[in-house]
Amino acid sequence: MSKTEQGIFDALGLPAKTLTNQADFIRLVRRGVAGEVIQRAIKVLDNRELFVRILDTTSSNLSRYYRVKKLSRADSEETLDTIRLYAQAVSVSGDLEKAKEWLRMPVPALAGEKPEALFDTFEGREWVSQVLRKVEHGEFM
Repeated sequence: MSKTEQGIFDALGLPAKTLTNQADFIRLVRRGVAGEVIQRAIKVLDNRELFVRILDTTSSNLSRYYRVKKLSRADSEETLDTIRLYAQAVSVSGDLEKAKEWLRMPVPALAGEKPEALFDTFEGREWVSQVLRKVEHGEFM
């Protein structure tokens, strides 16, 4: 894990192994993450609207999530999966700013969609992850 990836996890107050180890990820989803993780993620990833969309809420209601002690399984999984995708993009690009730029640009391998536009569904997140793996292995440039 790169120093930049580790920095993301540290800033979010999450152990890095939670997002790299499937069993730990599942355990955390089942326990539910604290709503403050969303608040920290918005600050680190600089993308409030993304969390409004993935949590299917309004911008004015998003702050209510920050005070929740444990998010639901669905909200925990979407939040953690989004963070995991950002970390994967950082790993591939080597830099948080480059990762954010790539995630916000139309990508031909995603039918011209912006990767972040696909984060609101499991299948969309999986597709973005697959493309990132292909980029990492040199199949796409």
